[in-house]
Amino acid sequence: MTGPGRPGADDENVGEIGATTAARPEQVSGPPTAAARSGPLAILRGVLQRPLASYYLLLASAGLLLLIGLVMVFSATSVQAYSRVGNAYSYVSKQAVFSLVGLVAFWIFQRLPARTYRALGLPLLIVSVILLLVLDLLGVLSALARHQVALGPVHADAINSLWLYLGPLQVQPSELAKLALALWGAQVLVAKGPEVARFRDVATPLFPVAAVLFIMIGYQDFGTMTCLLILFVGLLWAAGVRLRVFFAMGLVAATGMLFLILLPGMGYRVERLTTFADPGACSSVQAAQAECYQAIHGMYAIANGGWFGVGLGQGRLKWGYLPNGHNDFIFAVIAEELGVVGCFVVLGLFAVLGYTGLRIARRVDDPFRRMVAAAITIWLIGQAMINIGGVTGLLPITGLPLPFISDGGSALVVTLAAVGLLASFARAEPDAARALHARPPDRWVRLLWAPLPPLPRQREPRRPGQRQAAPRTHTPRTRRSSERRS
Repeated sequence: MTGPGRPGADDENVGEIGATTAARPEQVSGPPTAAARSGPLAILRGVLQRPLASYYLLLASAGLLLLIGLVMVFSATSVQAYSRVGNAYSYVSKQAVFSLVGLVAFWIFQRLPARTYRALGLPLLIVSVILLLVLDLLGVLSALARHQVALGPVHADAINSLWLYLGPLQVQPSELAKLALALWGAQVLVAKGPEVARFRDVATPLFPVAAVLFIMIGYQDFGTMTCLLILFVGLLWAAGVRLRVFFAMGLVAATGMLFLILLPGMGYRVERLTTFADPGACSSVQAAQAECYQAIHGMYAIANGGWFGVGLGQGRLKWGYLPNGHNDFIFAVIAEELGVVGCFVVLGLFAVLGYTGLRIARRVDDPFRRMVAAAITIWLIGQAMINIGGVTGLLPITGLPLPFISDGGSALVVTLAAVGLLASFARAEPDAARALHARPPDRWVRLLWAPLPPLPRQREPRRPGQRQAAPRTHTPRTRRSSERRS
């Protein structure tokens, strides 16, 4: 008698089952039926197996989110824009212009090869650091002088010093720093190769530069610094850094974030954390009209929407009751006018975008492309989740905009440029590159849209009995010279 605890019992049972199956071949399941081959899952699997599936999923999800954003910006700003300047289209027309600029950036980044991205990381990082230095300097000087200080045509935003005005051009340097950190950090990690497994090798120069960026951005914009930290974690995760590095970085990041929260003059950050940790503090009339005002009215908008919403353009909370309804709280306007169904559509599109970005990172064969794709995807999805979590009360309010949807110029242009970079990587997937070269589009299409990606490298088949070559490792020049001398 055989029991489950006896050693070898499983092997005997497997043998009996195999013998029984072999004795009765009529019970072996045959090929799937026509209904199974044409089911929804089979159709979805067939679509995802197409060579350019990642590319078209990326274009569809990002394009629909951009279109929803333009519609919701018009809905959230038309009434106030008409009451202020007499033109209901003033806000959405600016957003449409930024969308066109972002689409041009998408088109340019989609055409660039990987070597250009590698060379672009360091100049973008230097420009970002210079702009952040000027922005923080103007903010400190304005705070000391108690009035707005300008350096010629350059001045900072008078309210919260998040934007830098270069004459008529308005720039948010922290948005450019996100893309710069992804490109430069990926190039540094690729150059280190197997040395990323050691903490001291991966720490320099990556960690000091990232820490400087975190401090310069977090001083004025704690939410954007959190988003930048998420991007940095995604970059290290895609590089295969050891888990103990994340633990050490988490302790340092938590200490730094606590320091930035408790800075003098940043009491609103403490208020946001306390109201999130203790929602009962918002029950008083004074708190409901002060630190809890935005969160409470966001909840009013969500509750008023119900399952299907009150109708597009029919919301009431955006009429001066919901602060920043066109920007970081635009998801509350979506919930009020389009209901739970509209919220799930937006969440579904972000889920498709996240799946597509990680799919691109998994399928490309270039380590640089893999790291950048993973970092950008985690940045966009992480920022969306932080924004939606703050609106719905699941996370503290940070002031981060909702990617593709919130009103804002610099954020939209940089986001579309990052999507163009992902589109370039999607076309460089091995199967996609072979398919494009097998049936290349017309020459005018390649000139106007995107050139053909490079073909993947062909691996030479090993001969019978041939050993696999050991991977090449870069030996430092000093070590090679000492070996020659010895």
